[in-house]
Amino acid sequence: MAVNSAPSSPRALGCREIPLSTFSWRPQHELSTMRRGPPASEPPGSPDPSRLQLVLEENAAPSLVLRLWEALGALTLLLQLSKEVAHTLEGHILAVEIEAQREKSKPKFYVLSMFPYPSGRLHMGHVRVYTISDTIARFQRMRGMQVINPMGWDAFGLPAENAAIERNLHPDSWTQSNIKYMRKQLDRLGLCFSWDRILEDPRETGRWPKDSASETDLQAKKKSKEITTCLPDYYKWTQYLFIKLYDAGLAYQKEALVNWDPVDQTVLANEQVDEQGCSWRSGAKVEQKYLRQWFLKTTAYAKAMRDALADLPEWYGIKGMQAHWIGDCVGCHLDFTLKVDGQVTGEKLTAYTATPEAIYGASHVAVTPGHRLLHGHSPLKEALRKALVPGRDCLTPVTAVNMLTQQEVPVVIVADAEFEGSLDSKIGIPCTSSEDTVTAQTLGLSYSEVIETLPDGTERLSGSAEFTGMSRQDAFLALTEKARRKGVGGDVTSGKLKDWLISRQRYWGTPIPMVHCPACGPVPVPLEDLPVTLPSITSFTGKGGSPLATASEWVNCPCPRCKGAAKRETDTMDTFVDSAWYYFRYTDPRNTHSPFSPALADYWMPVDLYIGGKEHAVMHLFYARFFSHFCHDQKMVKHREPFHKLLAQGLIKGQTFRLPSGQYLRREEVDLTGSVPVHAKTKEKLEVTWEKMSKSKHNGVDPEEVVQQYGIDTVRLYLLFAAPPEKDILWDVKTDALPGVLRWQQRLWSLATRFIEARASGEVPRPQRLSSEEKAEARKLWAFKNTIISQVTAHFTEDFSLNSAISHLMGLSGALLQASPRVVLHSPEFEDALCALLVMAAPMAPHITSELWAGLALVPRKLCTHYAWDAGVLLQPWPAVDPQFLQPPDINNKACGKVPVPQHVAQDQDKVHELVLQSELGARLLQGRSIKKAFLSPRTALINFLVQE
Repeated sequence: MAVNSAPSSPRALGCREIPLSTFSWRPQHELSTMRRGPPASEPPGSPDPSRLQLVLEENAAPSLVLRLWEALGALTLLLQLSKEVAHTLEGHILAVEIEAQREKSKPKFYVLSMFPYPSGRLHMGHVRVYTISDTIARFQRMRGMQVINPMGWDAFGLPAENAAIERNLHPDSWTQSNIKYMRKQLDRLGLCFSWDRILEDPRETGRWPKDSASETDLQAKKKSKEITTCLPDYYKWTQYLFIKLYDAGLAYQKEALVNWDPVDQTVLANEQVDEQGCSWRSGAKVEQKYLRQWFLKTTAYAKAMRDALADLPEWYGIKGMQAHWIGDCVGCHLDFTLKVDGQVTGEKLTAYTATPEAIYGASHVAVTPGHRLLHGHSPLKEALRKALVPGRDCLTPVTAVNMLTQQEVPVVIVADAEFEGSLDSKIGIPCTSSEDTVTAQTLGLSYSEVIETLPDGTERLSGSAEFTGMSRQDAFLALTEKARRKGVGGDVTSGKLKDWLISRQRYWGTPIPMVHCPACGPVPVPLEDLPVTLPSITSFTGKGGSPLATASEWVNCPCPRCKGAAKRETDTMDTFVDSAWYYFRYTDPRNTHSPFSPALADYWMPVDLYIGGKEHAVMHLFYARFFSHFCHDQKMVKHREPFHKLLAQGLIKGQTFRLPSGQYLRREEVDLTGSVPVHAKTKEKLEVTWEKMSKSKHNGVDPEEVVQQYGIDTVRLYLLFAAPPEKDILWDVKTDALPGVLRWQQRLWSLATRFIEARASGEVPRPQRLSSEEKAEARKLWAFKNTIISQVTAHFTEDFSLNSAISHLMGLSGALLQASPRVVLHSPEFEDALCALLVMAAPMAPHITSELWAGLALVPRKLCTHYAWDAGVLLQPWPAVDPQFLQPPDINNKACGKVPVPQHVAQDQDKVHELVLQSELGARLLQGRSIKKAFLSPRTALINFLVQE
């Protein structure tokens, strides 16, 4: 299959070009300043840890290619080379997007990795995800795409507040210091992020409608930088979106449980409660307390978000997790007003039903014994608690008036401690539920049968006002639509999904832009007065609620509506709110008039590839999708879904050593000399496991130390080669992965050397001098090159199995190493395959390939003219399969057909294997061949067989 690749100009490919004058190719007699490694004739061997250091004499010049050239084939020197090359080229291959955005004819590609929390130091998980995004971004630039690969900081959160308490620092100082350091770490990794990029001026390009932005705004757009969620220029727009949600009826307050420290008199986050249920600071037993909290009505979008999953074919595996989180959207909530002994209380109750079309047949509203009405500050609490008899269904003096139908039914406290899903209240409708029938009959409640079955088996409504005579399905749609129109519920959702509680009684978060007025109630801050900035305070342990409550001058303010005395909201927002829309802000990060330009967002969105940890596959993705659906309905963007393809990468795990007591030991406390690890002092046997890297488990690895030891490209290749992206990596540099990538870099070096030496021999390369056997050899290289291009391109674009891409490139380098000397000298096919190899390796190992390409570029009398020899390897177009190359049909390495497999077994390799073998297609294609191994990729629904011919 041919793979087309659009040509691209050098300045479109995203990294500064390396001047060729930087490199000088010197004869061997000029290399005397270096301590020599093994001679070039010595065959390469396995890396020896004792030989992983190369020492330069004190008067040696900076390390460049030929200063290490004579030590060909030495892994020891290659390792040092990788480090020296990376250091030399660091300024050239850093994250700079030059003028790609000015290339108006290019299609866009938006690659986004989840931005980090600035904790102070990068960990290996960061390095893995950003290496993947960097590799994909470089690949897409080489394919001629206009790429943004932005970066920023998810900077609000509890750790900064805890650091302020523990270290007597302001959270802002701690956060900004961490950002500064981590930015330097990212730069040292050679990552090509779009830190500073130029955006198109819509008035210049005409690619989207003109807006009313000022000239100052347009100039600001041309110098965009990373975003930081704790800065007012970002959270101003988080507050803006909150007010938009409030105006749409999607932000509201109600009582909810919080973790309460009775000693410190403050609210605790879940992370501040230990396994024994005690406060992390005071040690007191944490209590559950009801406080008024802010919620976002995510249930209003439940069905739309559930249905939209069908439009996301690239979310294999994650779609199921999203669907499970949302649940089956078969019912809705309806609102009721409550009375006690016939007296209106002003209290409201929302209850769920899976059969809203039968609402006229309701007999009661049921609540659990743990419902907030029995435990919070409701005026109904006393009446309900008096009626409660534990273990029994209890009729209460409270009645509920349906705000849609005006039907009044009693409130019942059921014996069950909880309902299914997340419900704590639901509507009892006996004609659709045998359980509700038993409750109604036991308590002597009256109800009506409102569903009748016709002779043909269809069901329709009776005794249901204007819905009488409708089919159940039509009545469901009509009744829920009417409830939504009247604002009394009706949003189709599941019984398990809760609205999003966003209140946090913390300081370091986005202030909720609301004012509480005794006369007007809650009033949003006018948009022109945003942002509501955080006040400067010195104590972050505020007793009685949020630390912000102690800032009296900030709290007390005039009501925006009546101008009377009022108080600001002192809760801050959950940090998930800040990260729920940041992908929009990246499209227009310096807009001072709105969160983002709709034109720019429409151009860049949706994100083409979103990369992050699988632990965020539910909550963060759900909240991000919620904000995107809302912005779509607000006419802010045309795309409803924010992400097209999703790559959820696995963890990096380190080895842990744990005592029977559960205590984790440092490696130096472990004796590894015996058959099993034991405590070095007590000789106790240890439990050895692989767990997510963590300081507390003493199994972390410092990325800077690893890069210092092995070099940037070696670490990049190890992370990409050790496992498929979605799988966990067990960090162990003694495994085959690290020696494998070291040997491969050495082979690349040897290949380039062999080619340069052949062409520098003085003999003019002439393809016509090749014998028929040599031409056949060259033809095989040409065919193999095309096969590898097709395979590697597919891995980069379809399944992102970069480990497989590296494996294929290793195969190509092995084939080139076996080429005969005359083919190396005279064959354009060898030259082309070698160049294609370096170009395809460049996104993954940009430093060493840049160095090698600079050497190839100086070779005289080249036979391939389709490469831009005056530009670096990262500025070359991605290799395309030659049009005349036709892949011969072969069951090996070729998609042969499709076999239907039930969803519930799609990730079970053995069952899929068996079903394929039993299928007609499998029997016909395999033809009784012996299968050596099968490889299942659940994410792409692809199974490969390795067969014995």
